[in-house]
Amino acid sequence: MNDALVLDVAREGLWILILISAPMMIAGLVVGLVIALFQALTQIQEMTLVFVPKIIAIFFVLMLALPFMGATLGQYMQRMAQLIVASG
Repeated sequence: MNDALVLDVAREGLWILILISAPMMIAGLVVGLVIALFQALTQIQEMTLVFVPKIIAIFFVLMLALPFMGATLGQYMQRMAQLIVASG
């Protein structure tokens, strides 16, 4: 393996990490912003109010995105296995 190929594999791995984690992070961000807005409007300043809705939203998005995540990781693993076989 040459240096360019190693960097390409690392770049692709980081990009896949971002793609896979983005739906859950966005869901957590949106729920957090909505609850923060609710807290600001009602002046309820309870720190633990955010956790349960965020966990539920992230879990729901995880269940919806799981097929996409599995397919993306499977394709990446197939490319890595092909690279291992080709270099060996």
